[in-house]
Amino acid sequence: MRLTSTDLAPNARIPTRFTCDGADVSPPLAWSDPPAATRSFALVCADPDAPGGVWYHWAIYDIPPTTLALHEHWPPAGASPPQATNDFRHPGYGGPCPPSGHRPHHYEFRLYALDVDRLGLKPHPHCRDVEAAARSHAIATAELIATYGRN
Repeated sequence: MRLTSTDLAPNARIPTRFTCDGADVSPPLAWSDPPAATRSFALVCADPDAPGGVWYHWAIYDIPPTTLALHEHWPPAGASPPQATNDFRHPGYGGPCPPSGHRPHHYEFRLYALDVDRLGLKPHPHCRDVEAAARSHAIATAELIATYGRN
């Protein structure tokens, strides 16, 4: 399975429009070659370089197996599939926003192909809970890592 973006290159700088210094919208993402047994997907974005430990920026779960892409600034408010609460304390995407003066942080977009239709999470879970549940049902994973730093 492979995770790609038309606007994010592996290990390259994330364009400003996807960060807190720009429009703070989610980047377009697409995936290919999921296992035939995939029943749903979950997507997580996290910063492992954050000063206090991993900082979760985004998680979407219960993505139907027929969905193979998310467009930029996806989804509109109230749309399905559900999005988790991030470490900015709101549901949906919160773009890269590392402290000024830090070396560039790595942002890991992780896609999980799952063996269940739904993760069965309580309403409004945290991204961390989505990732833990996704790991326990993963039959394949794909990752796209990009960087962002602020002066």
